[in-house]
Amino acid sequence: MQTLFPEIKPNESFYLAADSPHELYVEECGNSEGIPVVFLHGGPGAGCESYHRRFFDPEIYRIILFDQRGAGRSRPHACLEKNTTADLISDIEMIRTHLNIDSWVVFGGSWGSTLGLAYAQNYPKRVLALILRGIFLCRPHEIRWFYQEGASRIFPDYWQDFLAPIPESERTNMVEAYYQRLTGDDEIARMAAAKAWSIWEGRCSNLLTNKTTRQFFANPHVALSLARIEAHYFVHNSFLSHNQLLRDAYRLGNIPGIIVHGRYDVVCPVENAFQLHQAWSKSQLRILPEAGHSAGEPSITDALLKATADVASLLTHGKVQ
Repeated sequence: MQTLFPEIKPNESFYLAADSPHELYVEECGNSEGIPVVFLHGGPGAGCESYHRRFFDPEIYRIILFDQRGAGRSRPHACLEKNTTADLISDIEMIRTHLNIDSWVVFGGSWGSTLGLAYAQNYPKRVLALILRGIFLCRPHEIRWFYQEGASRIFPDYWQDFLAPIPESERTNMVEAYYQRLTGDDEIARMAAAKAWSIWEGRCSNLLTNKTTRQFFANPHVALSLARIEAHYFVHNSFLSHNQLLRDAYRLGNIPGIIVHGRYDVVCPVENAFQLHQAWSKSQLRILPEAGHSAGEPSITDALLKATADVASLLTHGKVQ
């Protein structure tokens, strides 16, 4: 089973001004003459981590990572103003243009798969291939599954901690109840809600308990942006129309793609990946029998490394080696 490429430092990093007040943190790694690939992180609101650079062979790929509006090192932190799916799509195009890249591979997991699909459906000529993990189509029943009723039955002990900040009278709409606290003026309540929201997601992300994942989601900086931005998107239906990503899958045309999904993904059930694969004729679906949601799970890491190698071979030699 393959493991991540060795640690790598950015060739350069910089801030790129988007719509005021947003400034995006962008970094470039690997081979400046290689196959361009853009990494789209999850959440929305999670931000990039250093290990995200390591899914790509740095001798083959020109690796572009950026923190989406309000996330990670982008500024201002946890900002909801001018923060919509359309804004993020525009940001991806702005970065591509700024770096003088004609077209690139798009790699994204969880919310990154959502954004990757939305971007590719808007700009199919700018996408060489898609590598998507933990498919999240942001439909109302998916939000209800994880934040209202469904995943709660699989993790009832963790669910009690997620319920705790919300009075019983408001629990019929947990996303709305959290949104009110995450956007309210009470700083203590806001931070308590952020940590409870984020830890719930982190606890459910692995098939087997993983302390590193939980620690990342419990980090106050991560928790605040993740919870605020996710709740903001979800109360607004992720700024997508009904079933948009499946409905518009035809726009992917001849874009090749690899879908990686854990069989026991509780955050984003495997049904999402199966339905996307059915709607997208040029996709390959790789369901992993011993994995949940997190990209850090060994079999998912292995599958993503194989996917990046396969895409590089396809683009270079016209076939998978």
